Amino acid sequence: MKYETVIGIEVHVELNTKTKMFCRCSADYFGKEPNTHTCPVCLGLPGSLPIINEEAIKKCIQIGLALGCTISSKSLFERKNYFYPDLPKGYQISQYRWPLCIKGELKLDSGKVIRVNRAHQEEDTAKLTHQGGESLIDFNRSSVPLVEVVTEPDFSSSEEVREYAQKLQQIFRYLGVSNADMERGDMRLEANVSVRPEGQTELPPYRVELKNINSFRFMVAAIEYEVKRQIEAHEKGEKLSQETRGWNEDKKETYLQRSKEEAHDYRYFPEPDLPELKNMDQIKVDLPELPSKKTERFVSDYELNKQQVGILVESIEMADYFEKVVEAGKQNNVTPVQIANYIVNKKVDLSVDPKQIINDIQDKTSNLISDDAEFEKLAKQAIEENQKSADDFRAGKENAIQALIGGVMRLSKGKADAAQTVKILRKLLE
Repeated sequence: MKYETVIGIEVHVELNTKTKMFCRCSADYFGKEPNTHTCPVCLGLPGSLPIINEEAIKKCIQIGLALGCTISSKSLFERKNYFYPDLPKGYQISQYRWPLCIKGELKLDSGKVIRVNRAHQEEDTAKLTHQGGESLIDFNRSSVPLVEVVTEPDFSSSEEVREYAQKLQQIFRYLGVSNADMERGDMRLEANVSVRPEGQTELPPYRVELKNINSFRFMVAAIEYEVKRQIEAHEKGEKLSQETRGWNEDKKETYLQRSKEEAHDYRYFPEPDLPELKNMDQIKVDLPELPSKKTERFVSDYELNKQQVGILVESIEMADYFEKVVEAGKQNNVTPVQIANYIVNKKVDLSVDPKQIINDIQDKTSNLISDDAEFEKLAKQAIEENQKSADDFRAGKENAIQALIGGVMRLSKGKADAAQTVKILRKLLE
């Protein structure tokens, strides 16, 4: 029997606010002495009362709007009740029935749309460190603002999950709401994985949650291992159940942590110490031009290829720098394509003065081949010497043109303009 994979993703991202979600302790806890950023509220001491961090709410709304979510006019915090050593109150203040942002989406490069069920605001837990036979608790992270972005079960492969998570990380950074540094734990991934017979439309009666994974590579490996494990279990006639599993990177396998709870197990009820959030849909927040829109604009306005644009919009700092250099090049007739080629190929340090980039490009282009006939002769020779690459390109393999470009550069001893080379090669290969 053939099987297909069904995956839903939960992404937790810590917000870079100055203070914690429900108290005035500093949220800048990373690398600090353990238990130095605490107070009665984030320690969960009796009689302490929380107060909502307005900046965190605005950042959560920014995330929701960037994902095309509807902002709820009414939103409530709730108590999610469970006992764990890193949860001092015995419950987490979170959202379940009345989340802040609902029903958004994120489009993958393939055109597939991943539906976002919700993005809601909550607080982070403390951090456990295991040393030998002891577990140490650092409460510096307790109550740091956390946003959870939950998808529908729309993924069918680990690579789709990787792309989605990377795009989400890029959005967080463009918005400036989080560093989204996975090594530091600013962003953590969880996947709900199950398999079903190919062609079956209803969701499987179980799901396995892969918990708190802090690397794109680890997430891909964990999903692929888990899919294989589940298929083998089905083939043996074993019944799979709802459970939470971790990833052991050393053994390259998932391992059982606990049986997975359902929502009713957490006994959600409205947080009595916090007010209802009203008219949230009226809050105005600024959004920058997001990566998807910037990509479209760079392709249409500057006539760049998608490979160049992918590098230039990787960070908002790189994209802004590119446009500053484009502006500096207007008076010198240096084209955006020339600038993009230079920045991408040279891996330019963003601290370099844009005018210096223009000067370097002009110096380089003054020695380039300008005669079209000579250019075409070199391109034809490169095609003759790399016939397989030429045939591959004609067959639709876009990357094959790179070998031909390299051939022209070698024959011209580096005096061929890359953009002109691509243009002539494409013309000859039509």
